[in-house]
Amino acid sequence: MTPRSTPPTRPRPGTGMCAQVAEVAAEAERQVREGLWDLAAQDAALARKTAEGLAQALGPDAGQEPLPVIDRLEHLREALAVLALGIARTHGQLAWFLARASTVLAPVLSWRSLPADRRQSFGTVVPGPEALADAEDAVRRLHSALISTGTAPSLRPRPESAVDGLEPDAVA
Repeated sequence: MTPRSTPPTRPRPGTGMCAQVAEVAAEAERQVREGLWDLAAQDAALARKTAEGLAQALGPDAGQEPLPVIDRLEHLREALAVLALGIARTHGQLAWFLARASTVLAPVLSWRSLPADRRQSFGTVVPGPEALADAEDAVRRLHSALISTGTAPSLRPRPESAVDGLEPDAVA
């Protein structure tokens, strides 16, 4: 059996979503900073668009009374949908980054806000206030990371964006 060379794809038990997103974001920022992720201009634009979608899905944070659990869950699920759309529209490192973040946030999909008999709830659970706040903070952290990634220097067009068979650098 060969050892795994990639990090686990499942969230680690006992660590919060926000901490896990912070780790993923730090890795993305490190890759960009060290030139290991040469972010294409289209990917940067998609990162910014995904960040905007996350901000819209979650809404403002500061100074507001918390929404009811059902509304908070709706916003968190919308954030996951934004990530899914981003993943569907790209490939490579940005897709992998968004997919990892989605995996971290996936427990949101097993949360419910309505009372239900355990036998009829398909294994869903009612999250505690701390879990909801952690997930919301994770989405906000991811939003910041995507803004940072989407404004990183040294952006280049993807090769498939070449016009008339010319290399992207040759296109004025």
